[in-house]
Amino acid sequence: MTVFSGRLRPAALAAGRGLFLSVVGLPVSIILFVLAMLSVAFIPLGIGVLTTPTVLEAVRKHANQRRLWAMTWSGVRIPVPYRPFPKGLRAGVTGQVERTTSMLRDPATRRDLQWLLVDMTAGTVLAILAAALMIYPVEGLVLAAGLWRVFRDDPYWYGVVPVDSQTSGIAALALGIAIFHIGLRTSEPLLRAHFLLAGTLLAPTRDQELAQRVRRLTETRHEAVDTAASELRRIERDLHDGAQARLVAMGMNLGTIEALIEKDPARAKKMLAMARESSAEALTELRDLVRGIHPPVLAERGLGDAVKALALRLPVASEVTVELPGRADAPVESAAYFAVSEALTNAVKHARAERVYVDLHHAEGMLRISVTDDGGGGAVVGSGSGLSGIERRLGTFDGVLAVSSPAGGPTMVTMEIPCALS
Repeated sequence: MTVFSGRLRPAALAAGRGLFLSVVGLPVSIILFVLAMLSVAFIPLGIGVLTTPTVLEAVRKHANQRRLWAMTWSGVRIPVPYRPFPKGLRAGVTGQVERTTSMLRDPATRRDLQWLLVDMTAGTVLAILAAALMIYPVEGLVLAAGLWRVFRDDPYWYGVVPVDSQTSGIAALALGIAIFHIGLRTSEPLLRAHFLLAGTLLAPTRDQELAQRVRRLTETRHEAVDTAASELRRIERDLHDGAQARLVAMGMNLGTIEALIEKDPARAKKMLAMARESSAEALTELRDLVRGIHPPVLAERGLGDAVKALALRLPVASEVTVELPGRADAPVESAAYFAVSEALTNAVKHARAERVYVDLHHAEGMLRISVTDDGGGGAVVGSGSGLSGIERRLGTFDGVLAVSSPAGGPTMVTMEIPCALS
């Protein structure tokens, strides 16, 4: 009974989702396909130039919604393959022409339209099957319960069973039970097959994946160069305004002390104390500067212990879980460390969290890090935000950032970096 109930709920849920896709998704796919074809056909008349971008945007939203359902309903991940629009699109008719041309030249547009055709046919059949195998048996139950009397004079066919008596009604019930058991086992796979079929056209091709990867690596390379230059300027500024200034002042003081040591020993003694304080402050600043470049604990004890040390310095309660059977390359560890540092700073400074949880583990060739806080939420990845900096830092290593931060919290920042551990 427990096994049956354990199968019933997910199978019924898959059936309901299949019914929804066939009732709602099919009309939307048909309407969008017809509108897209008409809009493209009217481009030579000038009307299509104005309508095509809007229609194709609607097609993309429909496809992205299907991608979302594929992931949340069946765990099927379908990446987004669309090319970014050219920078500096102009306003007015000229901008519309450029936008239309850009969308029509994108191979993903043609594949979206092909998917609409497949979704209207084979995709709908799979969705209907996922629903029908769980819904159709109800009819056999109703026939056996007495509905067969309505069809006493003219037999009603339930599948392969002509129903015109109680005996044939029970036979229909038996067939319905058999179909129901088939549905228990196949509704979820059929729904997943629907999304896998969609993925064959909605996912990027191998060439598109390579083009996206090259484009992303080019962007992250430029960002890495800019970040390195900015970091060098910061180090130069900190050295010039901090430790260097103190060392220069200390050298001047020592020169004065040398002149006063015989004439005014008391004053020389005071200036020696000041020089000693300046040297201690300069040493502290140099240590902080080195720690900002590459923390010693990271080099000596690895990422896990470095993050734990980082969490201990937070003004809020923290919990760190580490499952790393080895160490990643030094650049990857450094990027991960500073990404976690930025995420923790955001949690304390902006989210006003009272407790922070950090989890680090390595699986399937990925270093996965999550930073969760109980703050106010509302964090977004935007221009100029700390999260954007984390995204750029991870992008240098082909890493990704995902943020879940509903209003009111909690906020979870998830980072993944492909790497191997030694």
